Amino acid sequence: MPDPTREIHIAAALLIGPDGRTLLVRKRGTTAFMQPGGKIDAGETPLVALRRELREELALEVDAAAAIHLGRFSAPAANETDAIVVAEIYLVHTSAAVEPQAEIEEIRWIDPAAPGEIELAPLTGAFILPAWRATRR
Repeated sequence: MPDPTREIHIAAALLIGPDGRTLLVRKRGTTAFMQPGGKIDAGETPLVALRRELREELALEVDAAAAIHLGRFSAPAANETDAIVVAEIYLVHTSAAVEPQAEIEEIRWIDPAAPGEIELAPLTGAFILPAWRATRR
């Protein structure tokens, strides 16, 4: 039986475009949309992992000084059973073009206040988008 307390440590971006929409990604073979980012490798800081993941997933270069740490959030993992994702979330504003790369099958820019009829990962739907909306009031 899998350990229900297994933690997956990731770094992810609340990526905001010039029009205020946020970018969500869907990985190949999955159905839920989430913030771009990924697992933190051994020896990496969360910010180094975030920059590497955004480069790999979206061909996006992010200046470390422009990434604002919003906090640590946890929720059930969207794509791995019996695991909790523990995410270091960074706010990143960008006007750069992004292109899905590596394991990213689809990207969508959405209104954080009205994401529409898409399946959101638990971390995205229950924590990250509500936290962002609360700061915009």
